[in-house]
Amino acid sequence: MRSRVYKMVVASAVAINTVAAPQLHAQQLPAPGAAAAQQQQPPQPQQPQPQQPQPQQPPQAAPVVVAPPSPAVVIHAIRVEGSGRIETDTIRSYLNVTEGDRVDDQVINRVLKSLFATALFSDAKVTLDGDTLVVKVTENPIVNRVAFEGNQKIEDKQLSSEVQLKPRQVYTLTKVQEDVQRILDVYRRSGRYAVSVVPKLIQQPQNRVDVVFEITEGASTTIRRINFIGASNFSTSSLREAISSREERWYRFLSSSDTYDPDRLNYDSDLLRRFYLRHGYSDFRLVSSVAELTPDRTGFYITFTIEEGERYKFGALSVTSGLKDVSPQSLSGLIEPSQGDWYNADQVENTVQKITAELGARGYPFVDVRPRVRKDAKKHIIDITFDVQEGARVYVERIDITGNVRTLDKVVRREMLLAEGDAFNAARIRRSKERIQNLGFFSKVDVTNTPSEIAPDRTVVHVAVVEQSTGSLSFGGGYSTSLGPLLNIGLKEKNILGSGTEVHVNGLIAVKGTQIDLGVTQPYIFDRRLTGSFDFFDTSQNLQTQSQYDLSQLGLNTGLSWAYNEYLTESVAYTLAQTTVANVASTASPVIQQEAGVTVLSQASHSVAYDRRDSTIDPTEGYLIGVGTDVAGLGGDEKFVRGSLNVSNYFPLADKTVLAVKGSAAIIHGYAGVGVRFDRDFFLGGDNLRGFADAGATTRDASTGDALGGTWMTTGSLELHFPSGLPEELGIGTLLFTDVGSSGQPDNTGTTKIESSATPRLSSGVGMTWKSPLGPLTVSLGYPVLRQSYDKTQYFRFDFGAHF
Repeated sequence: MRSRVYKMVVASAVAINTVAAPQLHAQQLPAPGAAAAQQQQPPQPQQPQPQQPQPQQPPQAAPVVVAPPSPAVVIHAIRVEGSGRIETDTIRSYLNVTEGDRVDDQVINRVLKSLFATALFSDAKVTLDGDTLVVKVTENPIVNRVAFEGNQKIEDKQLSSEVQLKPRQVYTLTKVQEDVQRILDVYRRSGRYAVSVVPKLIQQPQNRVDVVFEITEGASTTIRRINFIGASNFSTSSLREAISSREERWYRFLSSSDTYDPDRLNYDSDLLRRFYLRHGYSDFRLVSSVAELTPDRTGFYITFTIEEGERYKFGALSVTSGLKDVSPQSLSGLIEPSQGDWYNADQVENTVQKITAELGARGYPFVDVRPRVRKDAKKHIIDITFDVQEGARVYVERIDITGNVRTLDKVVRREMLLAEGDAFNAARIRRSKERIQNLGFFSKVDVTNTPSEIAPDRTVVHVAVVEQSTGSLSFGGGYSTSLGPLLNIGLKEKNILGSGTEVHVNGLIAVKGTQIDLGVTQPYIFDRRLTGSFDFFDTSQNLQTQSQYDLSQLGLNTGLSWAYNEYLTESVAYTLAQTTVANVASTASPVIQQEAGVTVLSQASHSVAYDRRDSTIDPTEGYLIGVGTDVAGLGGDEKFVRGSLNVSNYFPLADKTVLAVKGSAAIIHGYAGVGVRFDRDFFLGGDNLRGFADAGATTRDASTGDALGGTWMTTGSLELHFPSGLPEELGIGTLLFTDVGSSGQPDNTGTTKIESSATPRLSSGVGMTWKSPLGPLTVSLGYPVLRQSYDKTQYFRFDFGAHF
C-alpha cells in the first residue's frame, strides 16, 4: 500500500542526536554558541569592528521533504508513535486534525509546524498509511541541572538568575544559544570582553540532560586611553575629569571606572555636553564617541570628536507671568545668573526649579515655566525670558511601586512628597526620588509617570527600585593623635525586616580609650514623620597625659526628632549615665582629686537645626544653624544648664574650590548650689583648635599643669578647600585653615591657683584629607600664631579611621 512520509527536523535535533550514548558524560554542543561567545562584538557607538575569523554558521534546519502533490485523503484513524512523558492525547491536541478530516500536503505541513511550535520535539515524521495518519515524534530532553564552570569573578547565583534554562524545563538549542549571549552580556557589563562561553551536554537516563556552561573569563578589559579631537579651549586632563570613565592606572585597583562600559560611554557623552554648556559653549556639538577594541581584546581606546563653538555670555534676563496676582517683579529675585556672566545651562535649570517651587508654595501647583532663549551669534550673547504660564491640571491617580521584594511598600511610599489625589508636581517627583535614594536601600531608583487610562487629567506615578544589601560588617584600624593606635568593629543593618529600622553595634578599642555603642533608630514612629532612637553606650578614656585621670561612662540615650519641612528639624532627648573618674594620680590637681568617684547624670536635651547645605557629607554651598540646650538635674547627682550654638556657611568660589566659615559658642552653668564638674567643662585645643594639643589652650592648674577646662568656649574657623591636583577618584583634597578660639575658667576651682586667660588663641596651617577605602584620613600642620605661655602646642595632627 502506498504511503507518504513527511518529515521536518529542527536544529535542536542535531544537538541531541550527536550524543551517541549515555556513557558519553560530556559532549560539546555545536559550535554556534561557542563561536558567538568568541566572536560577537558588543554594541558600540560608531565602533569599528576588528577583523576576526568568521564564526561558524549554526546547523541549518533540515528542509521539509514532502511527497509530490497528491489528492486529499479522508483519514479514519490517527496513530501517535514515540511519545514518552508527553501523553498521546496531548500530542493529538497539537495536530488540529481529527478522524474524518480531509488531509493533503498543506494540512500535513501545518501539522508539522504546529508540532515544532510547541518546542517539545526535536524530530517529527508524518506518514499517510492508506487512510491512517501516523505521527512519529522524538521528544526534546528535560533539563536535569544547569551548572557553570570556570567562573571566578561572577557567582553562580548571579548567572543562574540571568539564564532562561532551568531544571525540569524542556531543553532546546535555541535557549542554550540565547543563554550563552546572556552570560556574555553579564561579563561585558563587568568589563570583560575577552570572555568565551562553551555550552556542553551531559546526558542522563530517562531522556534528561545536564547543561554545563564552560566559561573562560579572560582578563578585565580596561580603558587604555581617552582622546578628545577638536578641543582647543580646555586641556585634555580637564575634559577627562569631566567624564566618569578613567584611563587604566595602578591605583584604580579598587575602582571600576577604568573598565569599559557601553552605558558609561553614553553617560560620558552627556557629561561632556553638560560640561561645555556649563562653561558657556551653547553651540557645543558631540560629533561622535568611538570605542575601539584592541586586537588582543584586552583594552579599549575611546575617542570623542567634538565641535566646541563660540562662548556666550548672559544678556538680558527677565520674567513674564501669565498668572493672575503674580507679578514678574516678585519672581525676578529668583533668577540665579546675572547679566554679563558666562552662560551656564545649570543656572537656567536651577532658576526654573526655583520659580516652580516658589509658585507651588504660593498655591499654584499647575505652572509651566519655560525659558525663551534669544541668541545673538555675532555678539555672543544669550537673552533669556522665563515665561510663566498656567500648566495643565493633572492629578495623581495612583502610585505603583515595583522591585521592592524585601522592603515594605510603606517604607518607599512615605518618602513620596505626593499622594493619590494630589496635584502632580514635577519638582516634588524629583525630590521624592532623591529621598528614596537617600534611604540607601536601593541601588537604582526610577520615578516616572504615564497618562491614566481612565481620565485625561490623571497620571500614574511609577516607582521602580532595585534592592541592594543593607547590612554591613566593618573592620577598621587606624591611628589618632588623641587615642593612639585603634581598632574599630561595626555591625549595621539599615533595613531590618524591610521596615526601614536601623540597628547597629559598634566597638572601638584604642590604646587610650574604648567605646561600645548599641543603637536602634526608627525613622517613622506610628507611621508619622517622627524619628525615634535608642542607644546604649559604654566608653572609657585614658587622660593621664592630659589631666592625670581616667574617665568612663556607662548609660543610655533615647531621643525623638521631627521635621517641619525639608530644612528645619527639632529633637528632644534624654540621657541617663553613670560617670566614673578613676585612677587619679596623687600628683593630680586638687580639683580633680576631690571629684574622683562615681556620679549619676540625668539630662534632658532639646535642639533645633536649620540645614540648607547641598550635602550633609561633603557640602559645597549653603549653610547650617544649630541651637542646643541641655538641662541636668531631673534626678541624679549633677545639676547644670548648658547651651550651644553652631553655625557654618559654605561658598563655592570656583570649580571644586569652596570657602567654609564655621563658628561655635557654648556655655555651662550650675544651679541649686551644685557646681559644674570639671569633666563637663569645655576643653579648647586639638580638633577645635589645630596647632594646639588636646585641651592645650584651656585653663590649667598652675602647680600641676593639668587641664581643667572652662565654663564657656567660642571657636571659629576659616577653611579654603581646593583640589590637590591629583586624580579626583583618589579622594585626596587639600585645605588652608585659620582657627581662633577662646575659653573661660571653671567655677569649681576653690583655692587652687590656676592659669587662665580669655585672650583669643589663633593658629594657621595647611591640611590634607583622604577618603581612603579603610576610612577617612586627616592630616594637618598648624602653627599657633597667638598663644599663652602655659599653652601646650602640637604642630602635627594625624587622624585615621574612626573618631572617638
